[in-house]
Amino acid sequence: MGKSEDKLITWDYSNIFTCVAPSEKDYHVIFMYEPDERCLVFDLDSDLPFPTYFHKYVTETLRTDHILRPEHYRYFRVVPAATFLQKFASDRRHMRREDGSWMHPPPPSPPIALPECVHNLDDFISMDAKRGVGTVYNLQDFVRRFYKNM
Repeated sequence: MGKSEDKLITWDYSNIFTCVAPSEKDYHVIFMYEPDERCLVFDLDSDLPFPTYFHKYVTETLRTDHILRPEHYRYFRVVPAATFLQKFASDRRHMRREDGSWMHPPPPSPPIALPECVHNLDDFISMDAKRGVGTVYNLQDFVRRFYKNM
């Protein structure tokens, strides 16, 4: 999900990640599964049922951009799972302080990266459509793309 001024704008979350300084990176990752019928959202940080149908997720967590100033409109980089697994690499440097200590204990699993990939988290959280992989959508186009009326 995108952000403006490095602050994520969402509603109905048990955890909302915000930044105290523009130099810090702020992002949120969800998994979406799109079978033939309706798109499902898997969000580990939402208070909504797990999984949740896309329409309910958007309605209750993202709502609308119309009540926001244009500089706060949300953007979404959508990356197919196979592409993510082939291209994404993180050495977790974004989880460390300047002195090298951890901001929070890291997950017990190893960092995600194939041997031929280098740290590229910034390419995935950038909302510049010319950078990274996948497709960048504004909120309206994101909803048009994934909402399926049953």
